[in-house]
Amino acid sequence: MVKITIKNLTFGYRSSRILDDLNVQIEDAEVLSLVGPNGSGKTTLIKCIDRILKPKGSIFLDGRELETMKQQEIARQIGYVPQSSSTPLATTVFDTVLMGRRPHINWRVSDFDLDKVAETLELLHLQDLAMRDFAQLSGGQKQKVLIARALAQEPAILLLDEPTSNLDMKHQLDVMETISSLVKEKGISAVMAIHDLNLAARFSDNLVMLKKGKVYAVGTPNELLSERNISDVYGVEAIVMNTLGKPCIVPLRSTNGGVAC
Repeated sequence: MVKITIKNLTFGYRSSRILDDLNVQIEDAEVLSLVGPNGSGKTTLIKCIDRILKPKGSIFLDGRELETMKQQEIARQIGYVPQSSSTPLATTVFDTVLMGRRPHINWRVSDFDLDKVAETLELLHLQDLAMRDFAQLSGGQKQKVLIARALAQEPAILLLDEPTSNLDMKHQLDVMETISSLVKEKGISAVMAIHDLNLAARFSDNLVMLKKGKVYAVGTPNELLSERNISDVYGVEAIVMNTLGKPCIVPLRSTNGGVAC
């Protein structure tokens, strides 16, 4: 079953068009990564799906157009994990994750809500941090708590904006393995905006490759991450090797003559 269908999606600021007539389908129980250079529209697309931004065109969730749904109803289906926390006050990890129950809470927090938070913390192996101040956590710990907050919503779709940005190698792997496991165990879908092509190749079922606000190509990592596509989209000459059945990208130099870093 198709969970999200995006049709003719366009978004821009004044005269600057960021997304241009996008058509994308997000399948049930898959990890879909949005890849492309800076300015290609990855984060903008994530925010359009979550209705943080209001684009032109249509986004359907199981056949229902998001524009016709109330925000609370959308929040019960779609969980959003930003690059960094917008929590303004000092809160414990438990209370931060409890915020994810907001779409389900009517008048007061119930025992069921508290149990759901405890269950989510245990699922992500965060129970030992429950009473810690969120602001005092490491970058990797914070990212997992933000995923837990979104997961506490019991969503069908997780939207993640650069979930591995500013993390070291160990925490990058930890976060990506967490996302992959959640998709398999919970049967949900995850849509990620991500820069690291090697992480995208390893953990994604499918990729949407964006270039200048348009869909350049859609397919599996093995289909899309070719030397030609990387040159066309990123302007980088690279070697693509097969490692453990997945493409591994080694950038060599920019195609305008500079050395790639």
